[in-house]
Amino acid sequence: MEHEVYKERREDPSLKLFVVLSKATRTILDLAQDDMVRYGLNPTEFATLELLYHRGAQPLQKIGERILLTSGSITYVVNNLEKKGYLERVRSDQDRRVTFAQITEKGRLLLNDIFPQHWKQIEHIMDGLSNEEKQQAIDLIKRLGLHADSLKNNS
Repeated sequence: MEHEVYKERREDPSLKLFVVLSKATRTILDLAQDDMVRYGLNPTEFATLELLYHRGAQPLQKIGERILLTSGSITYVVNNLEKKGYLERVRSDQDRRVTFAQITEKGRLLLNDIFPQHWKQIEHIMDGLSNEEKQQAIDLIKRLGLHADSLKNNS
């Protein structure tokens, strides 16, 4: 009886999707992170710089929300990037309690240099699917994520 339950679970498409999605995500993230480390940045430093590069100066609290870091972790990351000269802290003119992180010229030059290469690496990692398949995957995974998010918000 136990063996039949196990076999039934192994063949369940929900469980199979969870396992396949988890393994693929881990492998893809590992490859992308290996690429980031080549440039002397850890993944959270890279994500922070990328956010500031594309979205402009951000309040420190918003950075943590956008790249899913705790306030203590974002302080550590911002300190490291500031020591490297890639960003600077700027006090808000409207509210002195709010501090923004802003990419420096050195940080902008770094991303100008490495982002095209990183983008090519991401494209290379995703070459296992055609553009049409990528769009289908985006739509399906987004729908799955929205459903999971609604379950999280209802609990």
